[in-house]
Amino acid sequence: MGSIMRWGRPGPNAGFGTRLASWIARGILAFVGLSLLFTVAYKWVPVPVTATMVMDPNGFTKDWTPLTRIDPDMVAAVIAGEDGKFCSHSGFDTAAIEQAWERNRRGGRIRGGSTISQQTAKNVFLWQGGGYVRKALEAWFTVLIEQIWGKRRIMEVYLNVAETGIGTYGVEAGAQRYYGHSAARLSAVEAARIAAALPSPKKRAVTGATGFTRRHGNVIARRTTVVRRSDYDACVYE
Repeated sequence: MGSIMRWGRPGPNAGFGTRLASWIARGILAFVGLSLLFTVAYKWVPVPVTATMVMDPNGFTKDWTPLTRIDPDMVAAVIAGEDGKFCSHSGFDTAAIEQAWERNRRGGRIRGGSTISQQTAKNVFLWQGGGYVRKALEAWFTVLIEQIWGKRRIMEVYLNVAETGIGTYGVEAGAQRYYGHSAARLSAVEAARIAAALPSPKKRAVTGATGFTRRHGNVIARRTTVVRRSDYDACVYE
């Protein structure tokens, strides 16, 4: 046995299959270790930059802002517009995933049923675009941030890394760009308009919105009141 393995590594007489298995095992361990390291670090440290920002051909503007300096209407607006079950699920909305699966099965195109937790995991650790490999990695990081960060930190990071316009990331940068004041002073309507643009920030106008974006923003503004009155955002402030 000593000629095959040396302290967990293949010996010189080991076959290719044994060496390959060893490399794969070490790669998996390294990935898990780095995943945990960065997830734990980002529980306390602001996320400095993401792959999406670096790859943005328009460059990027961001301004990390603690949740305490973001108006609660903004939190309620993204819950109303993006993930109504944010406080009740453990990272995945099973019903939404099943609906997305059915659409994919019929149409052949991969579409998400992503929660805020999943979007945060993707935005921080991965890249944009579809594919089953990326979705699998997204699921892994979603589990990690749910367990290590908790809901409040997930929301804080989401509101700081989500793309809110062309080359604009985070709600503070968005508030300054569109309204000329900080995210701490957002009105319910202003917050709802930013939330309405989040799924497609390069195409949907925040100010001067018309058509679907304007109607969707008005719906979110009304739902924001329900979110706050019914404590659907309670997990963020516990």
